[in-house]
Amino acid sequence: MDIQQLFSEAARLEASDLHLIVGFPPMFRIHGVLKPMEATQTVTVPDAEQLAFTLFTPEQKELFLTNKEIDFSVASPVGRLRANIYYQQNSIAAAYRLIPSKIRTIDELGLPTICHEFVKLRQGLVLVTGPTGHGKSTTLAAMINSINMARAQHIVTIEDPIEYVYPKGLSIVSQREMHGDTHSWNVALRSVLREDPDVVLVGELRDFETIQAALTVAETGHLVFGTLHTNSAAQSIDRIVDVFPENQQPQVRLQLSSVIEGILAQRLVPAVAGGRMAVAEVMTATPAVKTTIRDGKTHLLDNTIQTSGELGMMLLESALLKAVKEGKISAETAVSYAIRPDEINRVLKGV
Repeated sequence: MDIQQLFSEAARLEASDLHLIVGFPPMFRIHGVLKPMEATQTVTVPDAEQLAFTLFTPEQKELFLTNKEIDFSVASPVGRLRANIYYQQNSIAAAYRLIPSKIRTIDELGLPTICHEFVKLRQGLVLVTGPTGHGKSTTLAAMINSINMARAQHIVTIEDPIEYVYPKGLSIVSQREMHGDTHSWNVALRSVLREDPDVVLVGELRDFETIQAALTVAETGHLVFGTLHTNSAAQSIDRIVDVFPENQQPQVRLQLSSVIEGILAQRLVPAVAGGRMAVAEVMTATPAVKTTIRDGKTHLLDNTIQTSGELGMMLLESALLKAVKEGKISAETAVSYAIRPDEINRVLKGV
């Protein structure tokens, strides 16, 4: 097996991911569905080692053998890929995510129009949340590139690994990759304030230190974008607050209520026309939302979002129902991707 040929086949099939696991044929994820590579043998232990080690630098190989897993980016003739090499059942396995070379715009992705307002902000915190593989990085890249093309700013990204590479625009973009350009999320976020940034992208708000630093950067007058692996806007607020010790949580709620500007909780769902489309819950930081966060009453956020449609807010269920009514997705798809499927069924039966 040749890794570059596998990458070429993934690109030809318009796959989002390539998986290599011993005992299975190479597997491609196409429009969200895993499919085996046709007319090929299964991956053997020597295959897996050869395919993984071909791409490593000596430093990456040492890091992998020490930690048993590694994230890094790969440049190939078909474009960039995000790689995760790991061990499973004492054998090497790999997952590769293909990164499109062209950064699509907010409108091309069909994102909520409120995203155009998010990119006009000068400071605050904007979160894009959702499960792994549901387009968070693509959505963030569209918003960051919108700023890049429209304003003369210094944009600093901290990523693990770098995915999209931004073209030259009016802005200058410093892209820092974990392990290659910095050794620590915490150090990178502390250093970013000395790098004269206007906009900061944090690839993932993953722990107490990262979240604390991102809040501080936003609080000091910068626009911060970040991701969380959460399902809804309310859950995102709870996740941020809950990583802090209990005695610090009232202060964090106050801090978060002052910097949060918006949350996009998105899913990629199968479209009737083929492929997948983005559907998103939207929360914007109205005075009512900020008060609810500050007072620790996040259980009321869903109701606030539901009753604030005229302000651009929308629950995930409302976004799914809208897509059903527009004929873009099926009712079955809406039910299967909803956080509250009973709500979808109730409305559909009413219709």
